[in-house]
Amino acid sequence: MKIYTKKGDAGRTQLFSGRRVEKSAPAVVATGDLDELSAALGLARVACPALTEELRGIQRDLYILGAVLSAEGTRAEPVFPADATERLEKLIDATEAALPELRDFIHPGESEGGARLHLARAIVRRAERSVAALKKPAAPPQVLSYLNRLSDLLFVWARKADLDSGAQDRRLKD
Repeated sequence: MKIYTKKGDAGRTQLFSGRRVEKSAPAVVATGDLDELSAALGLARVACPALTEELRGIQRDLYILGAVLSAEGTRAEPVFPADATERLEKLIDATEAALPELRDFIHPGESEGGARLHLARAIVRRAERSVAALKKPAAPPQVLSYLNRLSDLLFVWARKADLDSGAQDRRLKD
């Protein structure tokens, strides 16, 4: 099987539902943002090997999420795990318990791992905006909750990566 099909050469692509749309269609933009996020998480895995399994799990979630967004109500529509957001919340709570209290805005990335996690966090925020803009069909509410929580998780993981490297939070005032 060849990697190229030439079907997208005219600026159109096929959704999971089978419908062909412009590559600038909102669902394609949103799934593209999720794909970019997954690639950024891959970079973070390289710099933060202790998070490898958790980041791979999130990448799997993002793959399902992209399929959900491009399914358009097909019979074989994938289902996003109902407990996915709760899993992120547990990881946030566990990580926050090991961090000093945050009192100010901070500069992102005092370490390589922290910088990569902050970059992924910023991409999540863009993906969240793209997903929130979907109207027909709108994204399931649990998708937006998941992305919102994912940015929080990446933020606390970035702080932890910085602190584990010996760096302190650098406040914007500093």
